[in-house]
Amino acid sequence: MSFTLLKTDSKTKARRGRLVTPHGTIETPIFMPVGTQGMVKTLHPEEVELLGAQIILGNTYHLNLRPGLDVIEKFGGLHGFSTWDKPILTDSGGFQVWSLAKLRKITEEGVRFSNHIDGAKMMFTPEFSMQIQSVLGSDIAMLFDECPPYPCDEKYATESLELTTRWAQRCKDWVVANEPKSGNGKQMHFGIVQGSIYADLRERSAKELVAMDFDGYAIGGVSVGEPEHEMFRAIENATPHLPADKPRYAMGLGTPPQLLEMIGQGVDMFDCVLPTRVARHGLAYTLDGPIHIKNKQFEFDERPLCETSHPHVARFSRSFIRHLFRSKELLSARLLSFHNLHFFLGLMADARAAIEADRFTEFKDAFNARYHAKS
Repeated sequence: MSFTLLKTDSKTKARRGRLVTPHGTIETPIFMPVGTQGMVKTLHPEEVELLGAQIILGNTYHLNLRPGLDVIEKFGGLHGFSTWDKPILTDSGGFQVWSLAKLRKITEEGVRFSNHIDGAKMMFTPEFSMQIQSVLGSDIAMLFDECPPYPCDEKYATESLELTTRWAQRCKDWVVANEPKSGNGKQMHFGIVQGSIYADLRERSAKELVAMDFDGYAIGGVSVGEPEHEMFRAIENATPHLPADKPRYAMGLGTPPQLLEMIGQGVDMFDCVLPTRVARHGLAYTLDGPIHIKNKQFEFDERPLCETSHPHVARFSRSFIRHLFRSKELLSARLLSFHNLHFFLGLMADARAAIEADRFTEFKDAFNARYHAKS
């Protein structure tokens, strides 16, 4: 397993890279569709592959609860269970420390939850998170961290960062003691930079994690309610302190313009539930900005959703997809999910080509000008 930095854009920090994993090679920058329960919502694995996905995400917390590790282990891991044979990244459960704040208590040992299914008590520790992800057999496993809320004062952010750093060392210790040292099944492990909106804390977190020498580094604690400019600042305050020869991952982001902005800051990998979540509410991404397919203006519209739509979706008119959505037909969610993910993955492919041609700034500016023209 390895990461190769192939090219850096001359006018920005945008990077073109290649990440090799046991289940395949990932060309970066890349967007990773989210498959919380083991597969992307509403889509068949062959459709996910058809739209060009190189890697998907699984949710450690949810998969541990249902179906449970005993089931997944019987199938040899999440790849065999889901029949997805390309790379998988699994989160650590750390995001649920933030999203389930009313159901948990944080201690030095870990996080005690009342799970969201039946309220049963459970304990997530750094060691247990790594054990779960080892059973899942993901190509990339995230370290267990605390994602601090926004807003939070500097004292809380500092104590949270220090806890995350101690947990990162415990994750590493578990991996050293339990994971195979070589072979095709060896996982990559990514540390998660925290520090909220505080520049000095982001720098400190990045440097402490780099000193532990992980396979890659993520920037966490973003897109948790902060203004967009603070989100960008968090990225800018972290990336200069991360090694150039390791992949960089911004967690839980974002809209198409946000993705391009962060690519320009040197980020390689992204994930977000946005493309499939908004699809279920009738929103489609296009080169001319997002459209709400339920709107009456599309009642007689014979055009496909976008001029770049995949043939799988382009055969259907906006009018017909509007009809499906208003009739509450499940096909509308499937088509819009497929389309939106194809749009995001196509944006990444175009960004890679622009970096290779040393024209990333021109590409980003042209995309944004058209995308925002009607807003």
